Amino acid sequence: MITVGTWNLENLFWPDDEFGPDDKAVYDGKLAALAATINAAGPDVLGLQEVGQPEALADLVALLDGDWQTELSTRFEAHHPIRVGVISRHPLRVVRDTAGFAPLLRPVQGGDDPQNTTSAMGRGVLGVDVDLPGGQVLTMLVCHLKSKLLSFPGPHGTSRFAPRDEDERARYAAYALYRRTAEASSVRVVADDLFDEVDQRRMVLVGDLNDEPSAATTQILYGPPGSQIGTAGFGRPDRGDATRLWSLAPLIPEKTRFSRVYQGRPELIDHILVSHLLLDRVREVRSVTDRGLPSVGDDPAERRSAHDSDHAPIFAAIDL
Repeated sequence: MITVGTWNLENLFWPDDEFGPDDKAVYDGKLAALAATINAAGPDVLGLQEVGQPEALADLVALLDGDWQTELSTRFEAHHPIRVGVISRHPLRVVRDTAGFAPLLRPVQGGDDPQNTTSAMGRGVLGVDVDLPGGQVLTMLVCHLKSKLLSFPGPHGTSRFAPRDEDERARYAAYALYRRTAEASSVRVVADDLFDEVDQRRMVLVGDLNDEPSAATTQILYGPPGSQIGTAGFGRPDRGDATRLWSLAPLIPEKTRFSRVYQGRPELIDHILVSHLLLDRVREVRSVTDRGLPSVGDDPAERRSAHDSDHAPIFAAIDL
């Protein structure tokens, strides 16, 4: 059996970095809290989001039980250098590290200035092959889609988190959705390319999708429609099975089926999807919500000196 997971570490930066805590004691406390959760869960492979400096991840890994391999995406935005990564107890080989939109997707508008467009994801999608005992290989894709958090242009290149009026809020919500949709489509194309390269691939796609299981952007990642867990077609083989990815969200106990609390409302925005070869081998899926998740708002600066992540990790135990 292997345990895989996903966790948004929430701005894992060194102290005194622009995005990190002011106090080294706070930083050390956060590392200890993150490490305690990972050690207690005992995953074999864990996809990560919001890793700042690679050295900060090294500090965290040094606190984990056992020996770990680490790979980080080299694709991230310079103005907020958070990236995705993978830590594993087994050898890793990078098979994809890309941020460009899928072919044929046009650049999307990112603000009121029509010249403000982008043709790349804010955080790259990282694909690794995990070499497991017995010669088995597990492919993991890790992504972090565009946030639902809206930011608006402020003076001198700064950002605001409150709109001037409802018209501005609506426009910038659309710009964010354009980008998250393009990113979801691009990640799905990466998965398709990997399925084309290796028939019957054991694939796990994990990440902070910044939306819930029924959202249109999340469903893009599922691939061919139909037969998701809980639907009438589940368990009926069809031609889409070879490239479909199944959301494991319905297997999380309902009481803990969330990974963040936003303005007092629990929501599941962190996900694990698996390919057909793994679907019948999933034994348990859980969200670690007993850490006392805070209710977060729209200003990320308020969390700069947080003592733990505002996301719950999600873990799945899979027989191989």
